[in-house]
Amino acid sequence: MTNPYDEAFEKSIKDPDSFWAEAAEDCHWYKKWDKVLDDSNKPFYRWFTGGEINTCYNALDFHIENGLGDQDALIFDSPVTNTIKKYTYNELRDEVAKFAGVLASLGVKKGDRVLIYMPMIAESAISMLACARIGAVHSVVFGGFAANELAVRIDDAKPKVIVSASCGIEVAKIISYKPLLDAAIDMATSKPEKCIVLQRPMETASMVEGRDLDWNDIMADAKPHDCVPVAATDPLYILYTSGTTGIPKGVVRDNGGHVVALKWSMKNVYNVDQGDVYWAASDVGWVVGHSYIVYGPLFKGCTTILFEGKPVGTPDAGVFWRVISEHKVKTMFTAPTAFRAIKREDPTAELMKKYDLSNFKALFLAGERLDPDTLKWAEKNIGCPVIDHWWQTETGWAICANCLGIHHFPVKEGSPTKPAPGWDVKVVDSNNNLVKPGEIGALVVKLPLPPGTLPTLWNNDEAYIKAYLEEFPGYYKTADAGFIDEDGYVFVMARTDDIINVAGHRLSTGGMEEILSDHPDVAECAVLGVDDKLKGQIPIGFLVLNAGVDRSHDEIIKEVVQMVRDRIGPVASFKIATVVKRLPKTRSGKILRGTIQKIADNKEWKLPATIDDPATLDEMEEALVKIGFAKARK
Repeated sequence: MTNPYDEAFEKSIKDPDSFWAEAAEDCHWYKKWDKVLDDSNKPFYRWFTGGEINTCYNALDFHIENGLGDQDALIFDSPVTNTIKKYTYNELRDEVAKFAGVLASLGVKKGDRVLIYMPMIAESAISMLACARIGAVHSVVFGGFAANELAVRIDDAKPKVIVSASCGIEVAKIISYKPLLDAAIDMATSKPEKCIVLQRPMETASMVEGRDLDWNDIMADAKPHDCVPVAATDPLYILYTSGTTGIPKGVVRDNGGHVVALKWSMKNVYNVDQGDVYWAASDVGWVVGHSYIVYGPLFKGCTTILFEGKPVGTPDAGVFWRVISEHKVKTMFTAPTAFRAIKREDPTAELMKKYDLSNFKALFLAGERLDPDTLKWAEKNIGCPVIDHWWQTETGWAICANCLGIHHFPVKEGSPTKPAPGWDVKVVDSNNNLVKPGEIGALVVKLPLPPGTLPTLWNNDEAYIKAYLEEFPGYYKTADAGFIDEDGYVFVMARTDDIINVAGHRLSTGGMEEILSDHPDVAECAVLGVDDKLKGQIPIGFLVLNAGVDRSHDEIIKEVVQMVRDRIGPVASFKIATVVKRLPKTRSGKILRGTIQKIADNKEWKLPATIDDPATLDEMEEALVKIGFAKARK
């Protein structure tokens, strides 16, 4: 017996033209498309060629014309500055139109690039939407990024204008942005014509005469600018993601397919409707912030929350519950690492009991593997569906999800459920042959990719083909490994380089991490393979314990080693684990497994630009030296 999901999925694969044309009818177009899927220049597929659209119009003006002007569009909630500010659709459109006027007055026109280097404040979203309003291409770089990394992005995007702020705030620490920005511009070959700087009350940045402009001064005299129609295939933004060579890859997103896919996903994946409050606890510097803080919720006519804070420490592990309760959040999306941090600080969820979560209907998690222990903890304590879903910077929205707006499948631990409509996911071996259900291989997506995904890399078609299309002809390479079971559920086990080869046995470090995280004293963990002369590779575990655990570390290690032996068997060769205070992570919460591995294997490594706290790598090195792996640096 079929269900609505099966019907939608089948139609999206067999007849993508009519499936996505129907979704596109829900959006505003200045001119309808000539062709839904244009495959005339494979492998560079394009969606809605000939169509003309404006992303900002679909996010703001469209809803105002349909009577939503007085509804809240954006709530800025900043526990670090003790600020809550609400913008209705009318108010947000007016601010965006004025800033679009500012950019236009500085000579920014359709196709020009604007680099945005800002903290999690409302002006970040206003800047992005203002670029979209006039057809400029924005490139958001995570605020506080190192100067040399920022310089590389400036040279690649060649922005006419850079928009920044005097500082950001990390818990209680003020991060000065302007010295980093000035240093990056000095290093870069390509220089912006102007920089617009928002002076925050907690720090005043020094300004460069003739180049730097004060946000408040120029907004005071700004004339609002109307939306400019652009081609559906014109770029909306460039978002840089780390490349294996150390050179960042500029993922491009187009205008037409992006509006269609994201608006469709709000109801069909997340089950939210116009007027609902939606919160993606991420950062505008990451793809989640682009897709689901700024664009997706506004396309749907929701109220979106922009949160300047952390899951713990601003002020405590109850802040997420406060935000959900205070703003009547219906659906939330964040990374599993945020919930592991909350679970570690408040294992029995005592802080949750202070808040009314009756409006809260679903929690979506993505960004890295959702371990079963965190899933169970969240389900038990929140009492609403907890949905794992899988996607990437390149894809822009979910590859696999339990699509709550279409059909709610039973949850299987460790699986993001089934491919979302439009995503023809397969598992192949190294020779590009399909493998049997249950067998681990490379997870790939049959071309063409659906709307909203990357059409190419910025000014680098060759690198796009090499990075994503060359290894598995006819498919997009996700660089994730996993399997699909007999029921069609997808299991994402690890990045393909996290499948380790222990004496000829291919084993998933993700599978071992699931077992370790099941231990009642373990808050979070990581497993990675290190070089071994006898077996090729052996796994090592790193354990972060729950707050308040005072048992012997040796006992806990003995127990987790036995758990892996019991569930995977001696073949795993899992014998070594160590307790660490914290794991090195990116600012978005991903564990820096590759860097840890290089330290363990005594290979050269450099400090990742995306690291949250560099001291964590020193701690990791000490832990590895202690257990006889890394050699201490002189």
